[in-house]
Amino acid sequence: MGFIKLEQQGHVGIMTINRPEALNALNTEVLSDIKTTLDEIEANNDIYVVVLTGEGRSFVAGADIAQMRDFGAVEAKAFSDAGNSVFLRIENFAKPVIAAINGFALGGGCELAMACDIRIASEKAKFGQPEVGLGITPGFGGTQRLPRIVGIGKAMELILSAKVITAAEAKEIGLVNQVVAHEELMPAALTLAETIAAQAQIAVRASKQCIRRGMQADISTAATYEALAFGVCCDTEDQFDAMDAFVKKEKLSGFKNK
Repeated sequence: MGFIKLEQQGHVGIMTINRPEALNALNTEVLSDIKTTLDEIEANNDIYVVVLTGEGRSFVAGADIAQMRDFGAVEAKAFSDAGNSVFLRIENFAKPVIAAINGFALGGGCELAMACDIRIASEKAKFGQPEVGLGITPGFGGTQRLPRIVGIGKAMELILSAKVITAAEAKEIGLVNQVVAHEELMPAALTLAETIAAQAQIAVRASKQCIRRGMQADISTAATYEALAFGVCCDTEDQFDAMDAFVKKEKLSGFKNK
């Protein structure tokens, strides 16, 4: 995992993309390292929530143009497939993933952030899908996730113009959840991660799955996902302990995650 640093603070795993000399640009090796790190986090039952960030002044400045410039159609399709596979893994990862966006999130970096469940941005962050200015389309899900998050009109505007926007503009259109002072980025992300980690994790993961699956389905089908998850959670020790404490007006000391 040469391009990814993984640290653990309590029940929070901190993934840092560590290729600052290239502004953390995504090449084949970085994508492979992200996948390997996700495998490690998945196997670690003590990590409940993930915070993803970048080293230096960039979150991810984009896919690696130095690698892409000599691609033909076959190589480009394979690279797009590889990136989409990793980003879909993040989107469907059982554990919640928070993007702590510390700087440039352009092209593949914006697409990586959008694959995460929650996005917190530094006031210094910049966002955009500038691919058409390089003669290509977004390749890691930008044409699909951006309209789902900000609406088709705004997505059309951003993608077709290659416009780069500030963190404040990203917050205004709903691309990020919150914007904080640069020095407060990691504390804010970790505070939210720890809050999520303190909840009943069976319910947290089931809720994430319901949201993700439901957004791809009609409301009737999505409601069946929710009903199933609700039923499963109501057969856990966490549900009994929490509701019993509530009825008794007692404070629950913590969850067993069983």
